[in-house]
This record gives sequence, C-alpha cells and structure tokens, in this order.
Amino acid sequence: MELREKQGWPKALIGLVARLPWWLGLALAVISYAGLHHLAQKPMPAAMRPGQMGSFLLSAAMHGLALAGQYVLPLFFGMGALLSAFRRDKAARLHAAAASRAGALDAMSWQEFEILVGEYFRRQGYGVLDNGGGGADGGVDVVLHGDGGSHLVQCKHWRALRVGVQPVRELYGVMAAHGAAGGFVVTSGDFTEDAVRFADGLALTLVNGKTLLHGIRAQAGTRPTATAPADRSTPDCPVCGAAMVLRQARSGANAGKQFWGCSRYAQDRCRGTRELD
Repeated sequence: MELREKQGWPKALIGLVARLPWWLGLALAVISYAGLHHLAQKPMPAAMRPGQMGSFLLSAAMHGLALAGQYVLPLFFGMGALLSAFRRDKAARLHAAAASRAGALDAMSWQEFEILVGEYFRRQGYGVLDNGGGGADGGVDVVLHGDGGSHLVQCKHWRALRVGVQPVRELYGVMAAHGAAGGFVVTSGDFTEDAVRFADGLALTLVNGKTLLHGIRAQAGTRPTATAPADRSTPDCPVCGAAMVLRQARSGANAGKQFWGCSRYAQDRCRGTRELD
C-alpha cells in the first residue's frame, strides 16, 4: 500500500508486472484487452424502468471503464512486459560477464549484483521473484519458488567487509516468520566465522563470492580469464544425475573447503556430493 501511495497505481502495476516473466505480462495484456473490449461492445440499456436508476448508473459506469480500460490496462501490462524482457536481457549479460571476466563482481553495482544472483538461481531451476531491493521485508532481495517451497535470498555486495552473523540471523528470523523452506545469503566477498557457525545445521546456505563465481562459470560452461582461478569441469550428481555446483563446508574437519554438491539440494534435498579433483 505504501508503494502505491508513493508511486501511484500505474507505476505500481507496471512494476509488479515487470517482476513476472515477460510472456506472462504480454498474455495479461492480450487477455485484458479481449475481456474489456467485449464489455465495451455491449449496448447500453435503451430505457429505464421505475426503480432501476441504480442498476442503470452502474451499467453506465462499467461501460465507461471498459471503454477506457480496453486500451489503458493492456498498455500498462505491455510496458511491464517490456521492462521484464529488458531485465532478463540484462541478467543474461551480467551472467556472461561474471562467467568470462575477472573482477566482474567488484565492478557491478549492488543493484546489478542482485539481478545476477537472481539469474544464478533461475538457472538452477527456481522460479525467481525480484523483491525490489528488500526494504521493509527484512532485507529479502529475491524470493525463490521451487518444488520444496519458497526460499528467501539476501544479497550483500560487500567488497571490503566480511558479512557477519547479524544479517544472517536477521534473515533466519524472516524465514521463520514467513514459513520459508530455506534461505540463502549471497555475498561478493566472504563471511565471518561467527556467521558460518550460526548457519551450520540450519536450512540456510551461505554463498561467498568465490563459490558464486564457480557456480556461474559452471552454468555458463566457460573458463575464466588467465588472471582468475582455474575452472573445473562440472560433474553430474552421483545420486540423481543433476548438474552439481560448488559449495563450501561450514563445519567439521573440512570446514572452509569446497566440494561439489547437488544443484537440486534446495528443491529435492538431494545430498549427492563429490570431492574436488
């Protein structure tokens, strides 16, 4: 409600449609035009009978709204679809840049980093909903939908500082309040030991910049530039056969070490792993 009061309902509607897949926004434009055009073509009552003034005025109002809405509403839906398509194209370009250029994460703005993170999870099979920079929703930047339920994502584009335990604890509280199946905190940098210890054993995954880059390069099937760490071929999960992503052990004797984990762990709880070569 606060967003609509600030921006007005047209901008709020366009922004909402822009968060949907572009083809869905286009479908809404076509459906809204067809439905409202059908209503606009219906003839008005020719005469009124006694006591029918209320229904006549209602029919006249609906007819007027349909006449205008058959053009206005599809226009807003179409603008949202175009904005959605532009964002998807930008997400693909950011993903390609991160996969092929050293230092690409550091060169991004925090808004671009959030778009990149959304694309990273989209390519893992999630339905991705951009939350518009978090704000009042406890710093949740992206909402993921999969077979295992919803997952909340918080992005931290921090170059110098390591992400501490407080943001991780806050996201876990939001997860509990919303009944989310899990969550991710993704940073372009790294996490403190306290943050790693807090997330250990919870349905909360910490993704640092190194792991994120390895995962993006594995998705793109590219190799980094000569100044970046050597890439590794992406193996298949030994349990379900799905593609694997690089993860980092958070506890035990191998704490801090990377390993291959199943990309469908969040959705299907597949626990297939492989050691790095």
